[in-house]
Amino acid sequence: MQTDKKKELIRSLKFLLFSISAGIIQILSFTLLNELLHLPYWVSYLIALVLSVIWNFTLNRRFTFRAANNVPVAMLKVAAYYAVFTPLSTLLEKYLTETVGWNEYLVTLINMVLNFVTEYLFDTFVVFRGAIDTNDLAKKEAEEAKRETDLSISKGE
Repeated sequence: MQTDKKKELIRSLKFLLFSISAGIIQILSFTLLNELLHLPYWVSYLIALVLSVIWNFTLNRRFTFRAANNVPVAMLKVAAYYAVFTPLSTLLEKYLTETVGWNEYLVTLINMVLNFVTEYLFDTFVVFRGAIDTNDLAKKEAEEAKRETDLSISKGE
């Protein structure tokens, strides 16, 4: 049981680190589009979000969830999540920045935190359910652990 808790803690930390990297991509691309190209706020937000989603999905599928499930199916599930999250977050961003007058970067950060929490849960329980730890990286790690256990048993440890 302790091993499962440790695996999930490590998985959560990987997701956090990859999400931070996706957040950096989102903020940098948003800043470029908003400040330098002067695109409308919501256009900058949507483009930046799509770039970060592609980055995050790719890294988390391979290294965090180590899933060997069908990529198009997994991506369609992620697209379904974003089909709900994106309009809601875009409306929230538009309302908080244009109506309430909140800072664009603060509101973007709030949405990024909401996205982080809800996407982790969605990925864990929907997108990669039944496929976690099934790719070549996970299989190699399991084989190495089995070899170490067998070696320990043969040495009488």
